[in-house]
Amino acid sequence: EVQLVESGGGTVQPGGSLKLSCLASGFTFKLSSMTWGRQAPGKGLEWVSSINGGGGITKYADFVKGRFTISRDDAKNTVYLQMNTLETDDTAVYFCARGFGKANSVPSLRGEGTQVTVSS
Repeated sequence: EVQLVESGGGTVQPGGSLKLSCLASGFTFKLSSMTWGRQAPGKGLEWVSSINGGGGITKYADFVKGRFTISRDDAKNTVYLQMNTLETDDTAVYFCARGFGKANSVPSLRGEGTQVTVSS
């Protein structure tokens, strides 16, 4: 059974940082591309970033470029999202997904997510 379990969310002030983790199981993680997406209150799913199997290719949505970094540790079956210089518009439930996404396309095999709230 495929499982994706996110952690690391919380409440942070604007300009702050958080690092999200997603522990994967039930498939060959090192061969799989992984994606981070988000959903803000009242809004649709939004692709944030993807990384390929092996980690040599990363892609980011324009609104997070230079602020967020996706990475992976295949020994731990974990994908990370380092989020810096957070803004109030970054408030959302963040989830990881198996597969390589792009703008307007988020892989459907997703975890339940972790809440990130950016507020002063």
